[in-house]
Parts: sequence; C-alpha cells; structure tokens
Amino acid sequence: MALPFFYIDAYDGSSMLLTLNEETSKHVVQVLRMQRGEEMNLTDGKGSLLNASITEPHKRSCVVKINAVTKTDEPKRKVSIAVSLVKNASRFEWFLEKATEIGVSEIIPLISERTERQHFRYDRMKGIVISAMLQSQQTWMPVLHEPVSYSSYVEQTNENAQLLKLIAHCEDGMKHSLRDIDLRSTNQSCILIGPEGDFSPAEIELALQHKFQPVALGETRLRTETAAVVAATLLTVV
Repeated sequence: MALPFFYIDAYDGSSMLLTLNEETSKHVVQVLRMQRGEEMNLTDGKGSLLNASITEPHKRSCVVKINAVTKTDEPKRKVSIAVSLVKNASRFEWFLEKATEIGVSEIIPLISERTERQHFRYDRMKGIVISAMLQSQQTWMPVLHEPVSYSSYVEQTNENAQLLKLIAHCEDGMKHSLRDIDLRSTNQSCILIGPEGDFSPAEIELALQHKFQPVALGETRLRTETAAVVAATLLTVV
C-alpha cells in the first residue's frame, strides 16, 4: 500500500526533524489517525522526495523524522500554458487540476481583451495544484503565476530564444495542426489559449509579430479550459 503523500513549503536539508503545518498535522493525526512511528512521504514540489516517520503526533504541530531524501530529476520537457481566465471559476480550477496531472511546468493565467473574469483567488488555485500534484504522485509542481496581461506575457517571451511559441485561435487563416509541429527541436514550449470570445485580431497580430506560430487543436471548437488541456497533452506526450 502506498504511503500517504503530503506537501511541505520547503526543505533545506539542515535538520532531520520537521514540524508539519497545522493543516497537514490535522489531516495526519485527526483524519488519518496516524500514530508515532508510522511513515509518510513528503515533497516540496521542487524535486525533493522525503521519507519520514512520526515522532510527535500532535494535531496542530506534528513532528516527523526524515529517514531518507531523494532528489528526482526535473521533467525533460518544459511546457508553459498561458490561458485566459474564464467566467466560471470552477472550469478554470478543473483545468489547473488536469494540467498538473498531465505534468506541465508552468501555468500563466492571462487577462486579454475579451477575458470576462478577472478575480483570481491565488491561494485557492495553488491549493488545487498542490492537491493534484500529490494525487498524481509527482515531486515537481507547476509554477502558478498571478494573472498577467496578454501583451505583457507575449512581449516577455522574447527573453528566451530557445522557446517554441504557439498560439491557438479560431480565426481563419493558415494554421498547422499541433500534432504536426516538430517538438523535438527544443524541450521548451509555450502556447497561448484565448477566452470564450477568442483573442482579438489585434492580439493575434501581436503574437505573430513576436514569432508565435498559429496552430489548430482539432476539427471542433473547444471551450477555453478544454483547449488548454488538449494542448497540454499534445505538448507533453511526445
């Protein structure tokens, strides 16, 4: 049976004893009813996998002893999904969960011209990402950014010359299927996914000026969060 898996904010390796935060302690002691000596796995979401055993099962400040530390390699493919916020927050939360399970490296919520919802509860959204990372037994967590304007993100991508830059939109014009894009030339890619009303013509033009390639995700028109999950899958599974 797999050991329970929990998240810790950071681990610097300086101590063999670690006090879990109150939320995790409560889950360990009151919900799972774990006792002194029982083992668990911990991760900081940055590649560290810690095997630990309980020394002080306190419901507010459970203390564990670190038995072993393993450093896992960072995923070879780094996929960034820059996706517009959507009006229905639960649909964006669903995307966060699935993108994390798939194994994307970075999630950038965008505010574009036609973005309807701009309120973003960062702590709640990060909690969803953490839960999805633990559920899928990963030790690398996607970097979740605060929302950023579309133009700001597009312009800052120029800083990385190795980045494969893609944009998915619904306007007519020449596009390649994302399935046909050669992903072997670089291990870093990002894709822009628009809001329910799509990117504006001016936004599409801005992306093209910054060397983004227009791509199609299939024959049907997809919701924002569905398009983002399809893109994440196609870019990570090569």
